[in-house]
Amino acid sequence: MAKLESNIVSAETSRRLFEERKNRALGYKVYLSVKRLTDIVASLIGLIISLPILLITAVAIKLESSGPVIFKQQRVGLNGKEFTIYKLRSMVKNAEAKTGPVWAKKNDMRVTKVGKFIRKTRIDELPQFVNILKGEMSLVGPRPERAVFIEEFSKDYPHFEDRLLVKPGVTGLAQVTGGYELTPHQKARLDLLYIRRQGLWLDIKVLLQTVRVVIFGDGAR
Repeated sequence: MAKLESNIVSAETSRRLFEERKNRALGYKVYLSVKRLTDIVASLIGLIISLPILLITAVAIKLESSGPVIFKQQRVGLNGKEFTIYKLRSMVKNAEAKTGPVWAKKNDMRVTKVGKFIRKTRIDELPQFVNILKGEMSLVGPRPERAVFIEEFSKDYPHFEDRLLVKPGVTGLAQVTGGYELTPHQKARLDLLYIRRQGLWLDIKVLLQTVRVVIFGDGAR
């Protein structure tokens, strides 16, 4: 990880380069248009293909524990705009009722047996195709966090909020590089690296690496 971080530019440099690129480049606007079209087509196909998986998983969730099948939570997206993210529920009902917001960790005791499997295979993220169709997320980008965690992490890492410069994604460079093992600081640095180098080729590489993560369950918690 030390070698990886040594190759990552500072958050301040990433922001400056991103703003310069966004303001000057017609190519960046074309990239965003192609990215959005790809998001829509891929999400429609993804929802159709994954429908049987969603139905089977929904039954398994209901059989194991009480509570809704779909988990909804407020997250912060592009330019700080909040939206409701959708996931298949992988934890017990009211997991934070007694503790308040808690950063999920490896071997989290709140995760159900079904939840452990769908997290490992990333099946729990499939409902986010709906978020993509609504324009709230993209296939690739920094993972959206809750406002409370953004505020908390920004105190120790002032540029953490710079992750909001682009649309959040279902998968991202941080997820395929270190997954859930990364600290918030490490995740932010990787997300800022993605923002700096953002392009179709990098998006394709992240998506291909995501397939590996899904198959081998890297970084599941």
